[in-house]
Amino acid sequence: MENPLDFVAIGDTAVDAFIRLKETGAHTDHRVDKNLGELCMPFGAKVPYDFVKIVYAEGNAANACVSAARLGLKTALVTDMGKDDAGEKCLKSLTAEGIDSRYIEMNEGMKTSYHYVLWYGDDRTILTKHEIFPYKLPLTGPAPKWFYLTSLGETSLEFHNEIADYLSSHPETKLAFQPGTFQIKQGAETLKHIYAKTEVFFCNVEEARLILKTEEPEPKNLAKMMTTLGPKIAVITDGSNGAYVYDGKDSWFMPIYPDPQPAYERTGAGDAFSSTFVSALALGKTPAEAITWAPINSMSVVQKIGAQEGLLTRAKIEEALATAPASYKEARL
Repeated sequence: MENPLDFVAIGDTAVDAFIRLKETGAHTDHRVDKNLGELCMPFGAKVPYDFVKIVYAEGNAANACVSAARLGLKTALVTDMGKDDAGEKCLKSLTAEGIDSRYIEMNEGMKTSYHYVLWYGDDRTILTKHEIFPYKLPLTGPAPKWFYLTSLGETSLEFHNEIADYLSSHPETKLAFQPGTFQIKQGAETLKHIYAKTEVFFCNVEEARLILKTEEPEPKNLAKMMTTLGPKIAVITDGSNGAYVYDGKDSWFMPIYPDPQPAYERTGAGDAFSSTFVSALALGKTPAEAITWAPINSMSVVQKIGAQEGLLTRAKIEEALATAPASYKEARL
Protein backbone atom coordinates (compact mmCIF):
# COMPACT_ATOMS: atom_id res chain seq x y z
CA MET A 1 0.00 0.00 0.00
CA GLU A 2 1.24 3.46 -0.89
CA ASN A 3 2.65 5.46 2.02
CA PRO A 4 1.08 8.87 2.61
CA LEU A 5 2.89 12.01 1.54
CA ASP A 6 4.49 13.91 4.40
CA PHE A 7 3.91 17.41 3.08
CA VAL A 8 1.53 18.75 0.42
CA ALA A 9 1.77 22.47 -0.30
CA ILE A 10 -1.15 24.32 -1.88
CA GLY A 11 -0.69 27.67 -3.60
CA ASP A 12 0.16 29.59 -6.74
CA THR A 13 3.46 29.16 -8.59
CA ALA A 14 5.21 31.81 -10.66
CA VAL A 15 8.35 32.83 -12.48
CA ASP A 16 10.26 35.63 -10.74
CA ALA A 17 12.41 38.01 -12.77
CA PHE A 18 14.82 39.73 -10.36
CA ILE A 19 15.78 43.16 -11.69
CA ARG A 20 18.78 44.52 -9.80
CA LEU A 21 18.54 48.32 -9.71
CA LYS A 22 21.76 50.31 -9.84
CA GLU A 23 22.67 51.61 -6.40
CA THR A 24 24.70 54.35 -8.08
CA GLY A 25 21.42 55.72 -9.47
CA ALA A 26 19.69 55.96 -6.09
CA HIS A 27 19.57 59.77 -6.17
CA THR A 28 19.12 60.32 -9.92
CA ASP A 29 17.26 57.49 -11.66
CA HIS A 30 15.21 56.39 -8.65
CA ARG A 31 14.78 57.15 -4.97
CA VAL A 32 14.48 54.78 -2.03
CA ASP A 33 13.08 55.98 1.29
CA LYS A 34 13.18 53.11 3.78
CA ASN A 35 11.58 55.21 6.51
CA LEU A 36 8.48 55.77 4.36
CA GLY A 37 8.73 52.36 2.69
CA GLU A 38 8.83 53.89 -0.79
CA LEU A 39 10.63 53.15 -4.05
CA CYS A 40 10.12 56.11 -6.39
CA MET A 41 10.92 56.50 -10.08
CA PRO A 42 10.36 59.49 -12.38
CA PHE A 43 7.40 58.82 -14.65
CA GLY A 44 8.37 58.46 -18.30
CA ALA A 45 12.07 58.03 -17.54
CA LYS A 46 14.46 55.28 -18.60
CA VAL A 47 15.76 53.68 -15.41
CA PRO A 48 19.00 51.67 -15.80
CA TYR A 49 19.55 48.38 -13.99
CA ASP A 50 22.57 46.16 -13.26
CA PHE A 51 21.28 42.71 -14.30
CA VAL A 52 18.25 40.41 -14.43
CA LYS A 53 18.08 36.88 -13.03
CA ILE A 54 15.05 34.73 -13.87
CA VAL A 55 14.09 32.10 -11.28
CA TYR A 56 11.53 29.43 -12.12
CA ALA A 57 8.95 27.77 -9.85
CA GLU A 58 8.83 30.35 -7.07
CA GLY A 59 5.85 31.32 -4.93
CA ASN A 60 5.11 30.58 -1.28
CA ALA A 61 3.90 27.02 -1.86
CA ALA A 62 6.66 26.00 -4.27
CA ASN A 63 9.27 27.52 -1.95
CA ALA A 64 7.81 25.58 0.98
CA CYS A 65 7.86 22.34 -1.03
CA VAL A 66 11.52 22.73 -1.95
CA SER A 67 12.32 23.51 1.70
CA ALA A 68 10.51 20.39 2.95
CA ALA A 69 12.03 18.17 0.25
CA ARG A 70 15.57 19.25 1.12
CA LEU A 71 14.83 18.51 4.77
CA GLY A 72 13.98 14.94 3.82
CA LEU A 73 10.17 14.92 3.58
CA LYS A 74 8.14 13.24 0.86
CA THR A 75 6.47 16.25 -0.76
CA ALA A 76 3.97 17.19 -3.44
CA LEU A 77 2.63 20.49 -4.77
CA VAL A 78 -0.97 21.36 -5.62
CA THR A 79 -0.71 24.20 -8.11
CA ASP A 80 -1.75 25.41 -11.55
CA MET A 81 0.48 26.68 -14.32
CA GLY A 82 0.11 27.36 -17.99
CA LYS A 83 1.22 24.75 -20.50
CA ASP A 84 3.80 27.15 -21.90
CA ASP A 85 7.57 27.48 -21.94
CA ALA A 86 7.65 29.12 -18.51
CA GLY A 87 5.42 26.42 -17.05
CA GLU A 88 7.56 23.62 -18.49
CA LYS A 89 10.68 25.19 -16.98
CA CYS A 90 8.92 25.52 -13.62
CA LEU A 91 7.89 21.86 -13.74
CA LYS A 92 11.44 20.79 -14.58
CA SER A 93 12.79 22.83 -11.66
CA LEU A 94 10.34 21.27 -9.20
CA THR A 95 10.87 17.66 -10.30
CA ALA A 96 14.64 18.19 -10.09
CA GLU A 97 14.10 18.85 -6.37
CA GLY A 98 12.35 15.49 -5.97
CA ILE A 99 8.87 17.01 -5.60
CA ASP A 100 5.99 14.75 -6.63
CA SER A 101 4.31 16.40 -9.62
CA ARG A 102 1.09 14.36 -9.72
CA TYR A 103 -1.03 17.32 -8.54
CA ILE A 104 0.59 19.99 -10.72
CA GLU A 105 -1.93 21.00 -13.39
CA MET A 106 -0.52 22.30 -16.69
CA ASN A 107 -3.38 24.23 -18.31
CA GLU A 108 -3.62 24.34 -22.11
CA GLY A 109 -3.97 27.82 -23.58
CA MET A 110 -3.14 29.57 -20.29
CA LYS A 111 -0.09 31.51 -19.12
CA THR A 112 2.11 30.75 -16.13
CA SER A 113 2.10 33.58 -13.60
CA TYR A 114 5.07 35.92 -14.03
CA HIS A 115 6.32 38.41 -11.44
CA TYR A 116 8.87 41.22 -11.64
CA VAL A 117 11.06 41.88 -8.61
CA LEU A 118 12.50 45.39 -8.38
CA TRP A 119 15.53 44.74 -6.19
CA TYR A 120 17.51 47.46 -4.47
CA GLY A 121 20.00 46.90 -1.66
CA ASP A 122 18.85 43.87 0.33
CA ASP A 123 15.12 44.38 -0.21
CA ARG A 124 12.62 44.47 -3.05
CA THR A 125 9.24 45.48 -4.41
CA ILE A 126 7.41 42.77 -6.35
CA LEU A 127 5.06 43.44 -9.27
CA THR A 128 2.67 40.49 -9.16
CA LYS A 129 0.01 39.09 -11.47
CA HIS A 130 -1.83 35.92 -10.50
CA GLU A 131 -3.24 34.26 -13.59
CA ILE A 132 -6.79 32.94 -13.16
CA PHE A 133 -6.89 29.16 -12.95
CA PRO A 134 -9.69 26.62 -12.29
CA TYR A 135 -8.63 25.76 -8.73
CA LYS A 136 -9.38 22.22 -7.55
CA LEU A 137 -8.05 19.69 -5.04
CA PRO A 138 -7.19 16.57 -7.08
CA LEU A 139 -5.95 14.38 -4.21
CA THR A 140 -5.91 10.60 -4.53
CA GLY A 141 -4.55 7.84 -2.35
CA PRO A 142 -3.79 8.04 1.39
CA ALA A 143 -4.41 11.37 3.12
CA PRO A 144 -1.16 13.35 3.50
CA LYS A 145 0.26 14.00 6.94
CA TRP A 146 0.40 17.77 6.41
CA PHE A 147 -1.20 20.39 4.19
CA TYR A 148 0.68 23.65 3.82
CA LEU A 149 -1.81 26.26 2.59
CA THR A 150 -0.53 29.62 1.43
CA SER A 151 -0.94 32.36 -1.19
CA LEU A 152 -3.73 31.91 -3.77
CA GLY A 153 -5.38 34.29 -6.23
CA GLU A 154 -8.58 36.27 -5.83
CA THR A 155 -10.78 33.62 -7.48
CA SER A 156 -9.87 30.94 -4.93
CA LEU A 157 -12.52 31.51 -2.25
CA GLU A 158 -14.57 28.44 -3.15
CA PHE A 159 -11.36 26.42 -3.31
CA HIS A 160 -10.82 27.16 0.39
CA ASN A 161 -14.20 25.55 1.08
CA GLU A 162 -13.06 22.44 -0.78
CA ILE A 163 -9.88 22.31 1.31
CA ALA A 164 -11.86 22.69 4.55
CA ASP A 165 -14.22 19.89 3.48
CA TYR A 166 -11.27 17.60 2.78
CA LEU A 167 -9.81 18.31 6.22
CA SER A 168 -13.18 17.55 7.84
CA SER A 169 -13.31 14.15 6.20
CA HIS A 170 -9.58 13.46 6.75
CA PRO A 171 -8.79 14.55 10.34
CA GLU A 172 -5.47 12.71 10.16
CA THR A 173 -4.17 15.53 7.90
CA LYS A 174 -2.81 18.52 9.81
CA LEU A 175 -3.00 22.02 8.33
CA ALA A 176 -0.29 24.67 8.34
CA PHE A 177 -1.62 28.05 7.19
CA GLN A 178 0.62 30.88 5.99
CA PRO A 179 -1.87 33.33 4.44
CA GLY A 180 -1.05 35.43 1.40
CA THR A 181 -2.35 38.89 0.53
CA PHE A 182 -5.78 37.76 -0.72
CA GLN A 183 -6.36 35.47 2.26
CA ILE A 184 -5.48 38.23 4.71
CA LYS A 185 -7.80 40.67 2.91
CA GLN A 186 -10.67 38.18 3.13
CA GLY A 187 -10.51 38.33 6.90
CA ALA A 188 -10.75 35.71 9.60
CA GLU A 189 -14.55 35.57 9.51
CA THR A 190 -14.71 34.67 5.81
CA LEU A 191 -12.05 31.98 6.24
CA LYS A 192 -13.14 30.88 9.71
CA HIS A 193 -13.49 27.27 8.55
CA ILE A 194 -9.78 27.33 7.57
CA TYR A 195 -8.63 29.00 10.81
CA ALA A 196 -10.68 26.51 12.83
CA LYS A 197 -8.86 23.55 11.25
CA THR A 198 -5.36 25.03 11.44
CA GLU A 199 -2.73 23.21 13.47
CA VAL A 200 -0.04 25.87 13.07
CA PHE A 201 -0.42 29.43 11.78
CA PHE A 202 2.22 31.90 10.54
CA CYS A 203 2.27 35.63 9.88
CA ASN A 204 4.27 38.71 10.80
CA VAL A 205 3.26 41.31 13.39
CA GLU A 206 1.75 43.75 10.86
CA GLU A 207 -0.35 40.99 9.28
CA ALA A 208 -1.46 39.77 12.71
CA ARG A 209 -2.79 43.21 13.59
CA LEU A 210 -4.73 43.35 10.32
CA ILE A 211 -6.22 39.89 10.80
CA LEU A 212 -7.09 40.48 14.45
CA LYS A 213 -8.17 44.11 13.91
CA THR A 214 -6.09 45.28 16.83
CA GLU A 215 -3.31 47.72 17.69
CA GLU A 216 -1.83 45.34 20.27
CA PRO A 217 1.90 46.21 20.43
CA GLU A 218 3.26 42.98 21.95
CA PRO A 219 3.97 40.13 19.48
CA LYS A 220 3.70 37.53 22.25
CA ASN A 221 0.16 38.70 22.92
CA LEU A 222 -0.67 38.65 19.22
CA ALA A 223 0.34 34.98 19.14
CA LYS A 224 -2.02 34.18 22.00
CA MET A 225 -4.82 36.20 20.42
CA MET A 226 -4.37 34.37 17.10
CA THR A 227 -5.15 31.00 18.73
CA THR A 228 -8.62 32.31 19.67
CA LEU A 229 -9.45 32.07 15.95
CA GLY A 230 -8.76 28.33 15.96
CA PRO A 231 -5.06 27.58 15.34
CA LYS A 232 -3.51 25.29 17.96
CA ILE A 233 -0.07 26.87 17.47
CA ALA A 234 0.55 30.48 16.40
CA VAL A 235 3.93 31.76 15.21
CA ILE A 236 4.36 35.53 14.85
CA THR A 237 7.53 36.87 13.25
CA ASP A 238 8.92 40.33 13.95
CA GLY A 239 11.69 40.74 11.41
CA SER A 240 15.15 41.19 12.88
CA ASN A 241 13.58 41.29 16.36
CA GLY A 242 12.92 37.54 16.28
CA ALA A 243 9.81 35.35 16.50
CA TYR A 244 7.19 34.28 19.04
CA VAL A 245 5.39 30.96 19.44
CA TYR A 246 2.33 30.07 21.48
CA ASP A 247 0.98 26.51 21.57
CA GLY A 248 -2.11 27.06 23.71
CA LYS A 249 -0.17 26.58 26.92
CA ASP A 250 3.43 27.77 26.61
CA SER A 251 5.09 30.73 24.89
CA TRP A 252 8.61 31.02 23.49
CA PHE A 253 10.74 33.74 21.98
CA MET A 254 13.47 32.98 19.42
CA PRO A 255 16.07 35.48 18.20
CA ILE A 256 17.29 35.49 14.59
CA TYR A 257 20.26 33.34 13.65
CA PRO A 258 23.31 35.58 13.14
CA ASP A 259 24.00 36.41 9.49
CA PRO A 260 27.46 35.31 8.32
CA GLN A 261 27.47 38.46 6.18
CA PRO A 262 24.89 41.17 5.34
CA ALA A 263 21.75 39.92 3.62
CA TYR A 264 21.98 39.92 -0.18
CA GLU A 265 18.29 39.58 -1.14
CA ARG A 266 15.35 38.88 1.20
CA THR A 267 12.76 37.15 -1.00
CA GLY A 268 11.54 33.92 0.58
CA ALA A 269 12.86 34.45 4.10
CA GLY A 270 9.35 34.07 5.55
CA ASP A 271 8.62 30.98 3.44
CA ALA A 272 11.87 29.38 4.58
CA PHE A 273 11.05 30.11 8.21
CA SER A 274 7.48 28.79 8.15
CA SER A 275 8.12 25.70 6.04
CA THR A 276 11.14 24.73 8.14
CA PHE A 277 9.08 24.99 11.33
CA VAL A 278 6.39 22.73 9.85
CA SER A 279 8.96 20.30 8.46
CA ALA A 280 10.56 20.01 11.91
CA LEU A 281 7.14 19.18 13.39
CA ALA A 282 6.59 16.60 10.65
CA LEU A 283 9.96 15.07 11.56
CA GLY A 284 8.83 14.65 15.16
CA LYS A 285 10.26 17.81 16.75
CA THR A 286 8.40 19.80 19.41
CA PRO A 287 7.40 23.44 18.80
CA ALA A 288 10.27 24.52 21.09
CA GLU A 289 12.70 22.56 18.92
CA ALA A 290 11.12 23.60 15.62
CA ILE A 291 11.52 27.30 16.41
CA THR A 292 15.29 26.78 16.67
CA TRP A 293 15.40 25.32 13.13
CA ALA A 294 13.32 27.94 11.33
CA PRO A 295 15.58 31.05 11.58
CA ILE A 296 18.57 29.09 10.26
CA ASN A 297 16.96 28.51 6.87
CA SER A 298 15.83 32.15 6.73
CA MET A 299 19.42 33.25 7.40
CA SER A 300 20.70 31.04 4.61
CA VAL A 301 18.07 32.06 2.04
CA VAL A 302 18.81 35.80 2.28
CA GLN A 303 22.42 35.14 1.30
CA LYS A 304 21.29 34.14 -2.22
CA ILE A 305 19.04 35.43 -5.02
CA GLY A 306 15.50 34.10 -4.83
CA ALA A 307 13.66 31.97 -2.30
CA GLN A 308 15.15 28.54 -2.95
CA GLU A 309 18.87 28.59 -3.74
CA GLY A 310 19.86 29.01 -0.09
CA LEU A 311 17.52 26.38 1.38
CA LEU A 312 19.41 23.86 3.52
CA THR A 313 19.38 20.12 4.12
CA ARG A 314 18.62 18.66 7.54
CA ALA A 315 22.32 17.94 8.05
CA LYS A 316 23.20 21.58 7.41
CA ILE A 317 20.46 22.79 9.80
CA GLU A 318 21.77 20.48 12.52
CA GLU A 319 25.35 21.60 11.82
CA ALA A 320 24.32 25.25 12.22
CA LEU A 321 22.57 24.41 15.49
CA ALA A 322 25.66 22.64 16.79
CA THR A 323 27.88 25.64 16.02
CA ALA A 324 25.39 28.37 17.02
CA PRO A 325 26.49 31.05 19.51
CA ALA A 326 25.35 30.65 23.11
CA SER A 327 22.87 33.51 22.63
CA TYR A 328 20.96 31.52 19.99
CA LYS A 329 18.41 29.62 22.06
CA GLU A 330 14.68 29.68 22.65
CA ALA A 331 13.44 31.48 25.75
CA ARG A 332 10.23 30.44 27.48
CA LEU A 333 8.12 33.50 28.26
